[in-house]
This record gives sequence, C-alpha cells and structure tokens, in this order.
Amino acid sequence: MDQDRSTKKLSKVKALLASLSVLVAFAVVACSSGDEEQVSVSLALDWFPNSNHAGIYAALDQGYFEDEGLDINVYTPADPSSVLQTVGAGRDDFGISYQTDLLQARNEGVPVVAVTGIVQHPLNSVMALKSSGIVRPSDLRGKKVGYPGIPSNEGLLATMLATDGLTLDDVELIDIGFALTQSLASGTVDAIVGAYWTHESIVLEQENLPVNVMRMEEWGVPDFYELVLVASEDKVADESEVVQKVVRAFSRGFEYALANPQPSIDMLVSLGGETVLEDVEREGVELLLPMWDDGVAPRFGWQEQSRWNSFAEWMKSRDLIDDSLDPSAAFTNRFIEGIED
Repeated sequence: MDQDRSTKKLSKVKALLASLSVLVAFAVVACSSGDEEQVSVSLALDWFPNSNHAGIYAALDQGYFEDEGLDINVYTPADPSSVLQTVGAGRDDFGISYQTDLLQARNEGVPVVAVTGIVQHPLNSVMALKSSGIVRPSDLRGKKVGYPGIPSNEGLLATMLATDGLTLDDVELIDIGFALTQSLASGTVDAIVGAYWTHESIVLEQENLPVNVMRMEEWGVPDFYELVLVASEDKVADESEVVQKVVRAFSRGFEYALANPQPSIDMLVSLGGETVLEDVEREGVELLLPMWDDGVAPRFGWQEQSRWNSFAEWMKSRDLIDDSLDPSAAFTNRFIEGIED
C-alpha cells in the first residue's frame, strides 16, 4: 500500500515537472520574441523629409519595420552633413547619404558602407531661369554661378564646363550656402549647381519662374547613385541580421511607393512633419519613380560595381579622393540579394 502511494506521488511529481518544463520553454520563446520586437534602431535622414524619403514613410505607415521586429527612429539630425560620421562612429545605426560623400568619408577613414542604392542616377544639376537664355554649360561664360560651398560641386561643375569648352576660370563661382532658389530667383546669381531637378526646379516653377535644367550625366559626369542607405562596417559584420531586416523593410517601403506614389506622399505628409512641402513633393515623387527603378537594375536597391568604379575614378581625377581608395569596399549587394521574392 505504501509502495502504491509512493509510486503515485512520484508520477505526480514527474507530471508536474513535465508541465513546468513546457511552461519554461514557452516563457523562453515568449521572451525571445519580445526581445526581437524591441530591437531599436535609428535612421538619420540627409535632409528634411521629402519625396526622396517617401518609401521610408510608406514603410513606417504600413508597418514593414514592425513586421521585422524593429522599433525604428527616423529623424533629421541638427547637422545632416554629419550623418556619415555618426553612423561610422555607431551613434546612429543607419543613415541616408550620397555616393560622393561616402567615398570622401571612406577616404578620410570613416568606416561606412552603402547597403542599398536608393536613387539610381544623379539628381544634382545646374539650373538657370529660362528667361536667362542659358541652356548649356558654355552659356555660363562670364556668369555668376551659385553653389552650396561643397567642394564636390566645384568638381562636378568643372567637368560639365570642360565638356562644353570652358573652365571654372570662365565663370564666377559664389558660395551662397543652401539659399539656392532664393539666390537664383532674386538675380543674385545667373545659375546654380547643387540643386535637385526633382525639387528646386518644382519650387521655382511653382513661383512662376520656369527653369532650364542641365543634367550632370548628360555633360560629362559619370553616372552615379545620388542617395544610398548606409551602415557602418561593424554593423554589417556584427549585426548582419539587423541590417538584413532594415534593408528588407526599407525595400518594401520603396516598392510600395513605386506602385502607389501619391498614397506614399499622403504618408509622408502625415508622418513627416510641418516641413514637408506637399505640393512640391506630389510632383517630385512622379519624377523620382524612374530614378528609384530605372528598369535596368535587377531590383530596387541594386548597385553596380562598374558605376562605383567609374565614379571613383572621376573623383580621383578631380583630386577629391586618393588614388589608393578601393571603391569595391564602399558598397555591398549582400542584403539586397538576401531579400526573397
């Protein structure tokens, strides 16, 4: 009789232990899932929210980052020009920047890598009012050209001028900061460089000041990626799963914007704050569609080695980076390739 009781008691203990094991297993899974849902990352923008960022705000609105278990903070830093430095130092996890700036940053030892190509071709341009009669670089002889004080813009303009028979000595280059449209509209300068043909041209035309646009890649400048998503080398090496999740959600957002451009601007306006110029961005996004997907790249975000090589060679020829810089280390398609169809 005592032995029966002991056997029954032992059976109950074993059953209880088995139940506890199951509960512990569920708790571990739940905690793991909770940790994944709480992965916090920051994304520093290159400028105030605009149509270039429509895919980001679409991803926020549609919950694509949440689907990946990410709690993302998208913001415009007080000094957008510092994005590559903050990403390289690990103070920001991701950032939006430019191929030109990324190569220069790597030349200075900043360990940043482009993990997604956003805008496949240049948006930077030379712009002049139609009333000026300036339609090509050679028309700038003796004219005042305003620029935002960025050295690479000098090199870009010099190449465009050289393609049409002039040099920088043939123009008066004036640092006007970022007062590009104001300076052109007021007649302070005759033309501007550093202005996006998907933004500043629309701003001016909406003020009844139509412009002529000279696209850089049509006047001797090698084709380049205007905007890229960047991460640090450490992030790519040590937190590749997080990078993959961000790139996947990011790409889904831009694929949504490609298919639904105007609804993506609704989301930009709703989430982007008071600085969004809705009338400008609704026109701008339509111009950007073929820049996000040019029908040549195998999918959104892809980057070509040849384009990084040719643009790096151009930068070396303008003494913007050292001859020793390896452009192949500046980007990766690893995470774009990791997206399943």
